Amino acid sequence: RQGLAGRSNKSNNQQGKGGNGIPSPTTSGPYSPSAAPGQTPNLPPMPHSPALSSNMSFESQSTQEGAAPGSRRPPFFFREEYSNLIVRGNFMTLAAKPNLVEEGEWLAHQVVEQYRLLEQMINIIKVPDERTGKPCCNTDVCPTMSASGHTYTWLDNNKKPIKIPAIQYITLVQKWISGKITDPAIFPTDTSSSSYASGSLTPSQTAQPQLQLGGRDWLGKSSGFPETFEADIKSIYRQMMRCYAHIYHGHWLDPFWHAGAYKELNTCFVHFINVGKLFNLITDKEIEPMQPLVDLWLAKGLLLQPPQAATQKENVPTAGAQQGIAV
Repeated sequence: RQGLAGRSNKSNNQQGKGGNGIPSPTTSGPYSPSAAPGQTPNLPPMPHSPALSSNMSFESQSTQEGAAPGSRRPPFFFREEYSNLIVRGNFMTLAAKPNLVEEGEWLAHQVVEQYRLLEQMINIIKVPDERTGKPCCNTDVCPTMSASGHTYTWLDNNKKPIKIPAIQYITLVQKWISGKITDPAIFPTDTSSSSYASGSLTPSQTAQPQLQLGGRDWLGKSSGFPETFEADIKSIYRQMMRCYAHIYHGHWLDPFWHAGAYKELNTCFVHFINVGKLFNLITDKEIEPMQPLVDLWLAKGLLLQPPQAATQKENVPTAGAQQGIAV
């Protein structure tokens, strides 16, 4: 799969102002740069890890002051005309587990792939502006890691929740996730330690590892994943969700609309939500800042309703049905 950051949209002729007095989105030409690693802002040493999800918190911010409920139009990204994607196809084909693949292995693959896609979206908000030399997400514009009515806090070395600028929070999340997915104790790469690789299980038996291994069971046990694996990938998914929420609420118009890349963002996010909901990696509470967009996709049939999703976690894709995010 090629990167998404370099893709541009055709120009859109919609001009003028929306009902809330905010200028309607207009395109400003193709966008192709992606941030080089050296362009990432220099940040202080990494504080304490957010792995202890019970200690992570967010606090409500006041809504738009003086505004009567329902008196303002929703943000652009919550409107149906801006909810389109760059591809057509069944996202279940990308998410559903192939029949002979152990679930831990499949979710490890999905989490790594979701992070790869998110990282490309993060690179867009880290590209320095030619005029100011600062990325669009900087300490002046985004002094806290926020989205809608939530401000997300980080745990410092004393496990005390602190507010930090969004760009610092996101960069720390990137370091933390990279550390997780490259740690062989959490994401093992030595297949010799797994029951399947050692020959004790056959492919047809991997669907019911608890019947073969005895004792306690957990997600990914038969493939050598640790007992904490499920909690780890849920923590990773929670942090990725916060990054997506901030990107939408803080930077959808600039740079994604102006760069003609909002459909790419939508495509990555709908895939992220589909996998998260299908395998229970994310809760409705965590999705809350983006729920109106998720509801639009549910209404369009791009996401399965929970009862349907429960029956489609596993499949055997055929060559004709195999469709991906090919961009």
